[in-house]
Amino acid sequence: MFPKVPDHHKPKKPLVPNGLGVIYVLASVIYLFLLYCFDLVKVNASNSASPALTLAVCILFGGFLGLLDDWMDLRWRYKAFLPIFVALPLAAFREGDTKMATYIFGKVDFGIYFYIFIIPIILAIVTNTVNQLGGLNGLETICPSIVLFGLLLGSGSKFHALLYVPLLVCITLAYFNFRGKIFVGNTGSFAIGITLASYGIVANIEQTLVISILPYVLNSSLILLNYFLFRTRARVSFDGEKLFSDHRRSLVTLITYRRPLTERQTVVIISLLVAASTSAALLVQWLLS
Repeated sequence: MFPKVPDHHKPKKPLVPNGLGVIYVLASVIYLFLLYCFDLVKVNASNSASPALTLAVCILFGGFLGLLDDWMDLRWRYKAFLPIFVALPLAAFREGDTKMATYIFGKVDFGIYFYIFIIPIILAIVTNTVNQLGGLNGLETICPSIVLFGLLLGSGSKFHALLYVPLLVCITLAYFNFRGKIFVGNTGSFAIGITLASYGIVANIEQTLVISILPYVLNSSLILLNYFLFRTRARVSFDGEKLFSDHRRSLVTLITYRRPLTERQTVVIISLLVAASTSAALLVQWLLS
């Protein structure tokens, strides 16, 4: 049913079904539309549509953009700007609070600029950084599941229902992905990344989201700096048993630099880093609340 691609980090490179992220998109969207249909998530905001409807539309956008990338293998110069279009439903439905805590200047009301600049920037950064941290079994599902769980804990109880099924589906896919049975593809990574960004905006916990994804930001910074300054790309080698690298151009190559590790060891280390940043985000939120 699903196209199969070789798993380059397994002996003999077995073929694995790809594009299973579509299951995440369909299950999450159907669930959110049901929440909207029965009006099960109520938010006291006169200028906001149903957050369930908004999040469903955003995930659909994300799934379509990821599917487009899977089909056309888009260049990064184009792919980097695609998530900006997801700002349209968030801006149209007036989701999010225009007043944001900056930690340095206190709370700042960005007004209309919140919808014109802040939301597109958040969507572009979160979606692209999540999409860039991949290539190993589990990275595209386990790490986002940790952040999703952290966002659920850090948001108001009235928003919790929005993440029940998306989180459950993401964890289920993570189980099979970590075992090397499936790949979620760009369809999954785009949709999950946009879920993180959109939920952070809808639930007004953008700062918690930003701290949670710091390992993602570090990974993308290493990749982009090396590419633009030295025109070099990150590349991890596989000797049939372990991963290793002779450079530090991404989070994966930084961890495996002159230190051979199995794929699962590498994924666990990165997952622990994401768990630590997410825990720090929740701690900062609770201390400042």
